[in-house]
This record gives sequence, C-alpha cells and structure tokens, in this order.
Amino acid sequence: MKIQQQVSLKKYNSFGIDAKAAFFCEINTIETLAKALQLAAYPTKFILGGGSNMLLTKDIDALVLHINLKGKKISTETDDYVVIEVMAGENWHDLVLWTLENDFGGLENMSLIPGNTGTSPIQNIGAYGVELKDVFVSCEAMNISNQKIKTFSKTKCAFGYRESYFKNEGKGKYIITSVALKLTKKNHSLNTSYGSIDTELVKNNITNPTIKDVSNAVIAIRSSKLPDPKVLGNSGSFFKNPIISEEEFSVFSKNNPDAPFYQVSNKEFKIPAGWLIEQCGFKGKRFGDAGVHKNQALVLVNYGQASGAEILALAHKIIAAVTEKFNICILPEVNIIK
Repeated sequence: MKIQQQVSLKKYNSFGIDAKAAFFCEINTIETLAKALQLAAYPTKFILGGGSNMLLTKDIDALVLHINLKGKKISTETDDYVVIEVMAGENWHDLVLWTLENDFGGLENMSLIPGNTGTSPIQNIGAYGVELKDVFVSCEAMNISNQKIKTFSKTKCAFGYRESYFKNEGKGKYIITSVALKLTKKNHSLNTSYGSIDTELVKNNITNPTIKDVSNAVIAIRSSKLPDPKVLGNSGSFFKNPIISEEEFSVFSKNNPDAPFYQVSNKEFKIPAGWLIEQCGFKGKRFGDAGVHKNQALVLVNYGQASGAEILALAHKIIAAVTEKFNICILPEVNIIK
C-alpha cells in the first residue's frame, strides 16, 4: 500500500478543480481497502470514486482513498437474462458499451453518463426515462467502521429520484465495492419516447431500433448538449429536475403555458431545471472561468482555472434567480465538498 502526500486531485474530478489531497492511496483490491480503513495514523478518510458527481471547494485534509476496483463477470445466466457483477472502479460508459457488445439490454438509455459503477447506486443514476433501479439487483458494500462486507438488496437501497440509502441514512457508513445488474438477452424492452430519442432515430431512418441504435441516439443527443469533461471541466447535470405538486403545477402552468414538463404521478410533475435556468438568462453566461454551458443550461462548467468556490457561488446565484422568478427551488445533483 503506497501513500502519497500533497497530491493534486485535478485529474480525479471531472470539474478539473485543482484541490489537493493531504494524503492519497490507490485502492485496487478489497483487502487493500480494508487495511487502509484500519490505518490509525490517518483518522480521517475521504472516499473518492470516479469524481464525476462532485464539486471540490477546498483541499482535502485527509487520507483520500481512490476506489479503483476492477472486474466484471456474469454471475447468473438463463435463456432470457443475465445478472452481471461489476466492480466499483469500472467506468460506467465502458460497462454500457460492453453490455451492448454482448447484446445485453437495459443500460442503453444510460450511455455516456460519466463516472464509475460504484457510485451509480448512490445517485440512482438515470437518463432518458430509465434509472439504475430498473435493472438493479443488489450491491456489496464495505462497512467503514468494521470493514465487513454487506449485501444491499434493491429494497434496502431505498431508491428515489437521484436518491438512495447511501445518500441519506447510510451516508459515510459504507463503501460500495460491486454492483449486480439484471439485463435482458432477448425481447429487449426499448424506451425511446423520452426526450428526443425517437426524433434522432427517425433522422437516421431507423424504424426498428436495436439497443445499439438507442444507445447511439442517446450518445448523439448527449454529445450535442453536454461538453466532454476532458475538454471542458463539468459534472454533467449540476441540478436535479424539480418535482412539484399538482397544486404548484396548476399555478406554474397557468403562468408558463409553454413550459415543458413530465407527469411523474397523478399528483406530481417534473419541470426541466435547464429550462428554468435558461428562462432566467443564464444559458451561455460566463463569470470569470465559471460558467453555464452554451448548449445546456443544466451544466455548469470550468473554463480552466475556476475554483470550486467560484462554481458554487454561481450555483447559488442560479438557485436564487429561479426561486425568485418561478417560486421553485432547484437543488444540486452534484455532491458538494465543503
């Protein structure tokens, strides 16, 4: 186990924030993770996954454990489906591409989501009408206090919209080490009605799409809207799409008859946060090196040298503007490290 000092985390977070770790250790095995958690000389540990869903606003005065556990395998297989077990350090999009190569259906709508597989249950990641919980079987996680491995079923994970047990009661108690997902081998259930997937398929003269076609459509749509973090620092969607009550929606739609929305239940409606932000005039605006992306107002970007504090200040400015204009509070989807 090698422990480094004063390590820049710039390449370990998709915003490209040049915060430093007082101490840093790469975790490549379950055994190394257990030993690292037992190091009494470093009482404070900070768990770092793919770094795609966080905003660092300060240096990390702790031992940063970078979870880099690799590997994936088929644990169960029938004529109709497979259950795959994926280690936490596997890149999510690479995993999606692997499932497509094997004609396993279920992840195609979640193509090009940044980050690693281990953090996917924390956020209950999702895109274009599909969420992780739709294919989730279970995950294994190490108890930080006693280093024991525990299996969490879908029920125990308490998934909600970008929510889970690991963001609430379980926050700071466990490190997810692997995830099990159930995917179809045939008779794939395609979801093409959300967003502009159908439009993209029609544009390419595809009338009988495969899961690869759906994935390619999602990749094309996301690439046209979202900047590549390797080129322009960002964390994808910075804010959650707010869900409002039927009563709130009645007032909102009366005042904003042309506003887009999605009905999520009989009494709840989801309003695109990007639309709200754009209506407040922030799309494409730049404040020093912190800014709002020109193609998607939901995405905050680092043009090069922005600090995490500067990006957070911009987020607060946007939240205040949306609240004042629409009386709707939008909340960050990104994990903010203060």
